[in-house]
Amino acid sequence: MARTRRLWSPEHYDHVVIRGNNRQNIFGKAEDVFYWFQILDDIYLEHSFTVAAYCIMTNHVHLLIRSPEEHLSTIMMKLNKRYSMYFKRKYGYSGHLYEKRYFAKMAKGTRALLDISAYIHRNPIRTNPPIVSLMEEYPYSSYYLIKEGIKPAFKFIDYTPLINAVLGQTAEEYCCYCEKGFEWMGSK
Repeated sequence: MARTRRLWSPEHYDHVVIRGNNRQNIFGKAEDVFYWFQILDDIYLEHSFTVAAYCIMTNHVHLLIRSPEEHLSTIMMKLNKRYSMYFKRKYGYSGHLYEKRYFAKMAKGTRALLDISAYIHRNPIRTNPPIVSLMEEYPYSSYYLIKEGIKPAFKFIDYTPLINAVLGQTAEEYCCYCEKGFEWMGSK
């Protein structure tokens, strides 16, 4: 049976989740995360997209991504294929690296953008036991960039839509929104 074609809207962000097969690790070392970002950077040179939030856990990835010119499935196919080939070659792995097709849900509206990004950023403190006690302590998430006011290393990362979505349009207010656990502080 043919797969259902994914919906795509160039105006909206999508919450994308990529999970390891049987929830196994898909990142063994920090260099794997770096290579994953390098693949994204290479794809960005071919296809324009923006990542507003991300969190890379050992066995899954969350992205809040918008692709205004190319169908998101093209970007995800290239990313997943290249990273899978890298992982299999490096670790001598065979079989499916990913559990299934990536999950994607469109973020429709300001509230959805805020709630999804907060969910993504809270991942490291929601594990049992928590990986870190504070979200900004986790190095593989865009949260610490926002909290510390750090300019992203890659051009495709742009968290300003998140900051612009909160009423006061400040990084501090956005971080407060995330830290309070989705308590609605208002939006434009």
